[in-house]
Amino acid sequence: MRKIIHIDMDCFYAAVEMRDNPEYKNVPLAVGGDGPRSVLCTCNYLARKYGVRSAMPAIKAKQLCPDLLIVSGRMDVYKSISHQIREIFLRYTAKIEPLSLDEAFLDVSDCTQHQGSATLIAQEIRAAIYDELQLTASAGVAPNKFLAKIASDENKPNGQCVISPAKVADFVEQLPLKKIPGIGPKTNEKLAVHGFRTCADVRKTSAESLVPIVGKFAQRIHEYSFGEDDREVVSSRERKSVAVERTFATDLTAFDECEDVAAMLYDKLQRRYEPHKNKNMTKQGVKIKFADFTQTTVEHQSHSPIFEEYIELLRTAVARGEGKPIRLVGLTIGFGSSITKVEESKLQLELPM
Repeated sequence: MRKIIHIDMDCFYAAVEMRDNPEYKNVPLAVGGDGPRSVLCTCNYLARKYGVRSAMPAIKAKQLCPDLLIVSGRMDVYKSISHQIREIFLRYTAKIEPLSLDEAFLDVSDCTQHQGSATLIAQEIRAAIYDELQLTASAGVAPNKFLAKIASDENKPNGQCVISPAKVADFVEQLPLKKIPGIGPKTNEKLAVHGFRTCADVRKTSAESLVPIVGKFAQRIHEYSFGEDDREVVSSRERKSVAVERTFATDLTAFDECEDVAAMLYDKLQRRYEPHKNKNMTKQGVKIKFADFTQTTVEHQSHSPIFEEYIELLRTAVARGEGKPIRLVGLTIGFGSSITKVEESKLQLELPM
C-alpha cells in the first residue's frame, strides 16, 4: 500500500507577492498582465470571493472586482522559492514528482520519520514551509495519486485532508465527477446528460459504455470511480516537446502577417531546440488560437524542423478558421522515445535482415 502526499501551495504567486509586500495583504490581488488582452496567472483568496479566477482575462476580472490590484509576476523569484520547497521535500523522500512550481506528489511509503506516518510527515512539511518561507501549503494524504490530489483541495487554504485506505470507498462513492482531474465543465456536462454525476453513478456501468461520451478517458474514469489508481510517483520526466508561441495585442487578419510571425518564432524555436538536438524528433506542428478563443493544431511526422513545412502546416491551420482573426500563433517540435538519433541508427544497423 503506497503512502502518497500531494502538496499544493496556496495561491502561490499571489502569496509570494503578499509576503514580500505587506501592503498587498488586505486587498484583492492578482498576478499577471494588465493589458486589454492579458490573462491572470493566479489571484489571492480575497479576489476569489468576487469570482476572480486564474486564467481569467484581466478585463473580465476587473469587471467582477473593480478594486482588483494586478501586479506583474516575478518568475525568477517563484522558481527560486520552488527550489527551496523541493529541498524541504528531500528531507523526507527522493520520490518527488513536480506538477508545476507550486505543487508536487511525494511518495513517502519508505520514509521512516514519524514511524512512517504520512499524516505527520505532511504536517511537518507544511510547518517547515511556513516557518522557513512564511508561505502556506495544503496537503492531501492518500493511498494513490488520484485521491491525494483531490484531498489536497478539500481543506484549502492551509489545510490537510487524509483519506486512509479504510475510508476510500465511502469518500469516492459520493465524489462529484467534476472533481476528477481531467473532467472539465464541458465533459462534466456531457456525463450529466447521460445521468453520470457522481462516482457512484459510474460504478453502475462498464467502462465501455462511457467510451461514446468521453472516449479514451473512459477506462480511467471507471477506475477512479472505485478509488483505483496504480500510477507511480515519477521522479523525473522526459521532455516530450519544445514550443514557442506569441499572443498579439491586435488580431492578425492576413496570412502574410502570420507567415512573418512564424519566421520570427522559427528562429526562437531553433535556439530552444539546440540543447535537445540529440533527441529523437518525431513531429513538428503549428498551433493557432482564433479571436473567439477556439484553437486548432496541425502536425505531421518529421525528424528535423523545416521552416517551409511549418508554413504549409500554418496554411492548413489558418484555413480551418474560415477567415476568423487570429490572436495566437505557436510552433512545436515533438520527441518520441528517449532513444537518441545515434542509438537509433546503431539499432537499425544491428537489426537482423
